Amino acid sequence: MLDIFYHPKGVAVLGATMKPRGGLFLFRNVMEGYRGKLYPVNPQYEEILGVKCYPNIASIPENFDLVLYFIPAKFLPDTIRECAKKGVKGIIIESAGFSETGSQGRALQEESVRIAREHGIRLWGPNCMGLLDGHSRHVFSFMYQDNWKELMKPGGVSLIVQSGMLSAGFLMAILQRGGMGISKVASIGNKCDVDETELLEYFVNDANTTVIAAYLESIKDGRNFLELARGTSKPVIVLKAGRSPQGAKAAMSHTASLSGEAEVYAGAFRQAGIVQVYDINELMDLARGFSKTETCSVNGGTAILTFSGGAGIVTTDLLHDYGMKLAELGKATIAEVKQVFPEWMDPTHPLDLWPACEKNGVEKVYAHTVEAVMKDPAVDSVIVETLSSPRTGTDYLVQIAALKKKYGKPVALWLMGIGPREDQEKARNIAEDSGLPEFSELGRCVSFISGVREHYRKKRDLGLTV
Repeated sequence: MLDIFYHPKGVAVLGATMKPRGGLFLFRNVMEGYRGKLYPVNPQYEEILGVKCYPNIASIPENFDLVLYFIPAKFLPDTIRECAKKGVKGIIIESAGFSETGSQGRALQEESVRIAREHGIRLWGPNCMGLLDGHSRHVFSFMYQDNWKELMKPGGVSLIVQSGMLSAGFLMAILQRGGMGISKVASIGNKCDVDETELLEYFVNDANTTVIAAYLESIKDGRNFLELARGTSKPVIVLKAGRSPQGAKAAMSHTASLSGEAEVYAGAFRQAGIVQVYDINELMDLARGFSKTETCSVNGGTAILTFSGGAGIVTTDLLHDYGMKLAELGKATIAEVKQVFPEWMDPTHPLDLWPACEKNGVEKVYAHTVEAVMKDPAVDSVIVETLSSPRTGTDYLVQIAALKKKYGKPVALWLMGIGPREDQEKARNIAEDSGLPEFSELGRCVSFISGVREHYRKKRDLGLTV
């Protein structure tokens, strides 16, 4: 049923305008990617951006599937009745002024839902930013920045975001950061009809989606949501807002959502194999990391390769904090690593590679050592801490990505720049494009590996396959 929103046959934009505001941005974005019939609706214009404009829904000569609603909230009930006469199947309501504003807005929202159900019309929103599709390039959203056209790349990550403006900033931050392709984005706002559970089911069954990430203030059908998450082989990552009493109160005034008990959610998420995160950047980072990770055996420990003994110790402490263990490297592995070390030093784990790098160079040492630990059956994941400098090449990052794929063990990369920023950006982009997720903090490397282990443990225990 949600295909009518992502792949509609005919779209009307109610509130399209030539004035530099949301209605113009919305219509311009739709024009950019949608190739079906398009109907701007505004009695003030005969055409908008070269497309014939209609004074109202009734004057559109053909039937069509979808309306993008961007006019004041009070007109929604009558609009739904008009849409029913044109065979409309869905309305994305991007306007605010409904249940999030209090009792009067709540009554308007409830009336609109009742009328829509009488006519078999699905409602998306209100108080939302609409949707995006990285593959069809359908952007049914009033985002005002045009650089999404160059930045949005098709990929496997689908996002469910309950906040409107957060989803816009969230998405632009992802796109500008790079390294992650988008399947679909759903900003659902007050979710008066279409909700996160229905979208989760849609993304679970969507061939283009490989990773599902969500920012949620509440979950309507919690039991079904958890069953869907538990039953899918796709990673499900959730940032649940409103965990504190004050946050729950804020969520109620934001999207009229009752948040529920934090401990109950956390326990239920664990049982369902949902990877829970605690801030926006962590949600983005783990979604990006999972999009580059295909498997994890979850039968060993984590290997740490570093250029700094101190960083290695900090990372070891973080593994302990997350209930993870440092891999016990086998004698054969240590002997193989020893081949690139100076004669006066024996390798110990965490592997401080700097003395070896001074002798043999960063590229050779890291490529050699990563393969050595990848072959060790006691290692199921690797954290690589390395440098970006004018004297350091990047071919070894591509080699590490190839080894990650060859041995099927997840890798988290921490890349510290000691030269020009552009050199670090170049190295990071090369790593990401090769399939290595790079993180700006050691703690994020560990939380990512922890999330990966959590997900693949669920898959193993349930006998799930990709």
